[in-house]
Amino acid sequence: MKLLLVEDEQDLLNAYQKGLKAEGYGIDAASSAEDAMDLLSYNKYDCIVLDLNLPKMSGLELLESIREEDDQTKIMIVSANHTVDQRIAGLDKGANDYLIKPFDFQELKARLRALLRRDFSVKPTILTSGDFSLDLALHQVKYKDKVIGLTVKEYAIFSYLLQNQDHIVSAEELLEKCWNEEADPFTDVMRVHIYALRKKIHAITERDDVILTVKGVGYRLNP
Repeated sequence: MKLLLVEDEQDLLNAYQKGLKAEGYGIDAASSAEDAMDLLSYNKYDCIVLDLNLPKMSGLELLESIREEDDQTKIMIVSANHTVDQRIAGLDKGANDYLIKPFDFQELKARLRALLRRDFSVKPTILTSGDFSLDLALHQVKYKDKVIGLTVKEYAIFSYLLQNQDHIVSAEELLEKCWNEEADPFTDVMRVHIYALRKKIHAITERDDVILTVKGVGYRLNP
């Protein structure tokens, strides 16, 4: 899952990033509406966490601009504006949820999980492929009846490969979806995580061919 955080208070933005990255989300961050619009012009996000009190262009104006082009991406307003009229204005302009500052970080995480689950009534929470199953709610991977213990980043990689097993996934695509736009595609970070993931899969399955490398192109899941 990839999030866009829009917040002009740098300390708060850093805290959001650190906490949500630890939960396995890919994070991009913007400190103004203009920066957010630039990121939105070439990235797709599962959810936008949006502060209303932004410099120059307000969060409500940004919300309206987003909804003119996109009515699917989930948007959570996080703001110190707490009157009923202000909350109604945000929801009427297309926000899916509204969290009032100050708040407990655990509540933010819980609301994000709930918001991102809302389509699950029409989508399965458990995906299967071969002898593998992926539990989207529990963030758990099983081979037959055995759980493969993965880190949040390893789970994110396996989940993305399984959900896109109909094509070869490049390292750049994995970095974009599982890290953020600042991840360096020329580092060994992806190969290190793929190596660790393969090792854990082999320990359970005794197979070396679950994640295939297509030389010069990327990776493909072979469940």
